[in-house]
Amino acid sequence: MPKPLTRLLLAAAISTAFAAPGAGAASNAEITARHFASLVSGPAPKTAELALFFNNMPKGADLHHHYSGSIYAEQYLEWVDKLGYCVDKTTWSVQADKAADRKNCATVAQLEQDPVAYRELLHKWSTLDFYNHSENQLAPDLAFFTTFPRFNDVASTNGNDGQKRLKERAIAENVGYIETVFEIAPITFDAEFDGKLSDEAGFAAYLAKLEASPAFNKGVADYSAYVDSSSAGIDDDNFTMRYQPFVLRFLSPSIVFSQMAAGFKIASQNPKVVSVNIVGAEHYPVSMRDYKLHMRMYKFLSAKYPKVKLSLHAGELALGQVPPEGLKFHIAEAIDVAGAKRIGHGMDIAHESQPLAILKKMREKNIPVEVNLTSNEFILGVKGEAHPLNIYRKYGVPFVLSSDDTGVSRNTLSNEYVLFASRYKTSYAEVKKLSYDSIRYGFLAEADKQRLLKQLDARFTKFEADVATSSK
Repeated sequence: MPKPLTRLLLAAAISTAFAAPGAGAASNAEITARHFASLVSGPAPKTAELALFFNNMPKGADLHHHYSGSIYAEQYLEWVDKLGYCVDKTTWSVQADKAADRKNCATVAQLEQDPVAYRELLHKWSTLDFYNHSENQLAPDLAFFTTFPRFNDVASTNGNDGQKRLKERAIAENVGYIETVFEIAPITFDAEFDGKLSDEAGFAAYLAKLEASPAFNKGVADYSAYVDSSSAGIDDDNFTMRYQPFVLRFLSPSIVFSQMAAGFKIASQNPKVVSVNIVGAEHYPVSMRDYKLHMRMYKFLSAKYPKVKLSLHAGELALGQVPPEGLKFHIAEAIDVAGAKRIGHGMDIAHESQPLAILKKMREKNIPVEVNLTSNEFILGVKGEAHPLNIYRKYGVPFVLSSDDTGVSRNTLSNEYVLFASRYKTSYAEVKKLSYDSIRYGFLAEADKQRLLKQLDARFTKFEADVATSSK
């Protein structure tokens, strides 16, 4: 016979289970929480059921998202065909010059008739099959970063079509907002600037020179116009997209500064452009050499454009990738010098000079980390308990889950949630909060943010009702 206390608990459980609505019955949210707990408990998480759960759960926003890296190779090939381009089968790069020698350049029709060549292209334009075939290939980080130049000539075409596809995919997996790193900011090269030790006076002189340049100003205007034309019809009641011009961190100082200056100016003029970012392999020699210089450039331009927010890739580094001293300062400089309001990746936090001080500042100033589990594992080889995610959680630093480059990684934002839930102890309350936080930490206008949060309330109400119904 059960002991008295056990009998009381059993009776209470039966009473609750069969109670009528309004008489102590479990709410849909409570039923959903119990269902989620059943998926992550036990000897192993139920990853297939987690995929079903998260594909349908509202995800709010994707805040660390690269437009060109999120377009699938198959879609790029549609554009290659539409434009009459071809693909060089030696370099696997798009050849846009129709007058060039095309002896080794395959049309899309030819690629589609050659399964081996077609699969080879997918290997070169994404991370597909990287670990399950024996091709002679680059190291993972180089395999990832060298995909982009191969489809660059077609990536900046058909912008409206690309955004429509991303929107359709986002809505299908219940994502309501994307903040995408969209197009490279306009470039200006200046040998004189590159030849000097740059300080604030040098920044000011170069900025004045840029602002007086018709070519620079045309680049700014053209970029803003492309944002407007390519985003036509994208925003509606179910979906919103905003944009970040990006700077390539491994180029010369004059180019980097000119891109930053153009990005700040675009963001100050076009309300759809909400931030300026810096991208590219952080461990490349020029990226490492000029990192502190770049942060000082951002500080200078932020003073000129105080309303423009920064989300910066910082600390996307792993032990051994660079000398130990190279891991000591990237996140700190992005926050303390550049003034970043969000940190992309933040992987080297344990190796920074003052990690506890940085964590405290991020917690107190509400500076979230954009966590990208798939790309962190592929590019840096870091996953599970080696990933600093639990450090950020332990010290109360806010974070959001994001997708990074879904076309290159052949992935979805929903699967990032699956990875999080299957690798780390969590609850429905936490993953639901992550969905809301992804809106709260977005850089879109406050009225839009409140609209999306209200919409998210309704979407979760429906989702939890659906889960409760299917769980009966």
